[in-house]
Amino acid sequence: MAQLEAREVPLHKVFCSDYDFRIPDYQRPYAWETEQAQQLLADLEEALLRGDGEPYFLGSLVLVKDSRAAKAEVIDGQQRLTTLTILLAVLRDLAEQPDVVTNLVAMIAEPGNTVLGLKAKPRLTLRRRDADFFQEHLQTHGSIEKLLALNPLMLKTDAQRALHANAKVLHTTLASWSDQQRLALCTLIGVQTFLVAVSTPDLDSAHRIFSVMNSRGLDLSPADIFKAQVIGEIDEQASETYAMRWEDAEESLGRDDFSDLFLHIRMIFSGERARQELLKEFQTQVLVRYRLGKAKEFVDKVLVPYAEAFAMIRDRTYSAGEGSDQVNLWFRRLMKLDNSDWWPAALWALRHHGDDPDWLNSFFRSLERLAASMFIRRVYTTPRVQRFAELLKELSAGNGLGSPSLQLTEAERVEMLSRLDGDVYHETKTRRYILLRLDELVGEKDVVATYDAPYITVEHVLPQDPGAESQWRTDFTQGDRDRWTHRLANLVLLSRTKNSQAQNLDFAVKKERYLRRGVVAFPLTTHVLGQDTWTPEHLEDRQRELLGLLTREWHL
Repeated sequence: MAQLEAREVPLHKVFCSDYDFRIPDYQRPYAWETEQAQQLLADLEEALLRGDGEPYFLGSLVLVKDSRAAKAEVIDGQQRLTTLTILLAVLRDLAEQPDVVTNLVAMIAEPGNTVLGLKAKPRLTLRRRDADFFQEHLQTHGSIEKLLALNPLMLKTDAQRALHANAKVLHTTLASWSDQQRLALCTLIGVQTFLVAVSTPDLDSAHRIFSVMNSRGLDLSPADIFKAQVIGEIDEQASETYAMRWEDAEESLGRDDFSDLFLHIRMIFSGERARQELLKEFQTQVLVRYRLGKAKEFVDKVLVPYAEAFAMIRDRTYSAGEGSDQVNLWFRRLMKLDNSDWWPAALWALRHHGDDPDWLNSFFRSLERLAASMFIRRVYTTPRVQRFAELLKELSAGNGLGSPSLQLTEAERVEMLSRLDGDVYHETKTRRYILLRLDELVGEKDVVATYDAPYITVEHVLPQDPGAESQWRTDFTQGDRDRWTHRLANLVLLSRTKNSQAQNLDFAVKKERYLRRGVVAFPLTTHVLGQDTWTPEHLEDRQRELLGLLTREWHL
């Protein structure tokens, strides 16, 4: 059996000659987005501000590595190692002290040592397609400025664009720090920050380890432990009844959603983002209030009502008379966002105002506006969660619909409008949400279409690359195409996969052969089908109209 080693390794020993990390070509490319890079830095900054000297663990690595050699194939941990290298490179090129620069250069790349027989080389080598780019633009001293000057649209791969974007966002943040603050961060990273390195010389063994570490087995969850504690405090006569109520709530949601419910309840009670594991924080922030004979109250007034509220949101089954359908439509819209940070506020609202659909309709209109704004402005996890935490505090204090955190500031409205008026097509995370909301507004008043199509794609009317003899090149100058191609006015929705040949047809033919066969009659697309021509002047009017709809809907 292959020998297995697992040990805690400080980052100054991870990025040293003990390891020569290689990303095998069969691994997926680097894919972390700016939100994850910002979150990594935010977590490190929080550990720095605590100043308690405690070790900070960043997670694990799974490696194929012989203990007698430095070469290490990375089976799991590529994203973290790569982002840490980007962070070190940014710190290196911002550092003002020569010795700090020298130390960071040596963490990023082996300088070579003739006596020890070490050749100069990067500490981390990416997949062949991106390795040279990574070495030239990040692992080389002084390369960050050149990297940031590149046009991301001209880069060859998604991985290279991710490297560029994450370097830019980390550089923007760290450039605002003082040199002393950056030095303190370097010390934290090198000395107090650890990874757990799990290594085996056998590839099959490494894959088995990775599978076990990432399996979703049915081991005891925090919810199981909380159940034992709560039900254990209830008298023998009633414990069976309350155990059944607990189990009914879990069965109604399913195991995964039931586990998420405890995260949301913790947030509602604490009004702050999580800083430790749920097992610790739920005890001190929630369950501590229900000891000494109050265990039944936790089940009756917290667990069951919030489980019922969770199911209403997830399944869109709120029912409290006139206005209920509109509340369920807000749930449908919110569920299309790429995060669940809005859930605790939504649960609080249903728990405390569930009998008032008019209040809920006003609240969820504002909540969707806030959540959509942060989504469209790509606000990353920490400030997003903090905003909802402040909102929960204000709601608990009785501020209701007038809660300051529920409103958008002038700066937020300006930024949101600017993004909506920009090249929306390039915002791959948000473009479909924006266009689906627009589709509702363009459609019949007070009627929201629901689409169950397997595909909903965002398409250009004016093609991205019209042929040399195309009428598009007659009707649109290069400047016109640069201005309009990727903006709202030129985008439509189709319930079909892309057809690269049809996309470049002239307008009249494209309408009949491609857009009209979009299967689902999206009002946004149907409106285009009613046009005889498609010109810069038409796009100017359409852009103004569509932006106006969104401006009024989101009160921008």
